[in-house]
Amino acid sequence: MAASPIQFPQKTNAAPARGADTPLSERAYQQLRHDLLAGRIEPGSKLKLETLQKSYGFSNTPLREALSRLAAEKLAIADERRGFRASPVSAPDLIDITQLRVTVECGAFADAIRHGDDGWEAGIVAALHRFEIVQARLPRSGQQKSDEWMLRHKEFHMSLLAACRSKRMLAIAAEAFDQAGRYRLISSLHRYRPRDAHDEHQQLVKLALARKADAAAELMRVHISKTADSVLTALKSMSTIVE
Repeated sequence: MAASPIQFPQKTNAAPARGADTPLSERAYQQLRHDLLAGRIEPGSKLKLETLQKSYGFSNTPLREALSRLAAEKLAIADERRGFRASPVSAPDLIDITQLRVTVECGAFADAIRHGDDGWEAGIVAALHRFEIVQARLPRSGQQKSDEWMLRHKEFHMSLLAACRSKRMLAIAAEAFDQAGRYRLISSLHRYRPRDAHDEHQQLVKLALARKADAAAELMRVHISKTADSVLTALKSMSTIVE
């Protein structure tokens, strides 16, 4: 199937900051990564340098460095003869990401519950509160996810794992969450009925505060799996999915 053309990103208040002290390659990387994860760039789109220059205002060198980093994260695909393109979405890839999330997040969550202190508990409650405020502002359809929603959703999930003693597990969990988030946001526009995980989020917090590590890890597994099932159903209606 032919790749879809690149979709020019809409400017948003929550886009990655363009600090004067931040290297151009880092700024290009952050902005491209942000728009790939948010689904603003169609899966499979050709990432032509001349098109990206017009859209983002960066020259070839920082864009090439950014695209190489994104290819290493599997958000882009490099082809020596054809340049770069956005990674396509596929059911097998989502299943693979889901299996990784279940293994890492459930383990990290259980470890965090066993070793978290009062500060960790307070962080979870605060993160859930911030996320619920943003969630309440969404349209009733729940389809259009804002940049702030993306930020607060990830912040909440990472707060649950924050007391895990393994930095490597936390790093892998964060990356896998972003990869899954790309699927969630792309598929959200194709869902007939959005998934409401409000009660699951609250129950995850309750189990964490009660220090019920095994039950919390099991609910996390169910939570991740349900979301993946919902996304897979939505992906079936997309012309860009690769079986």
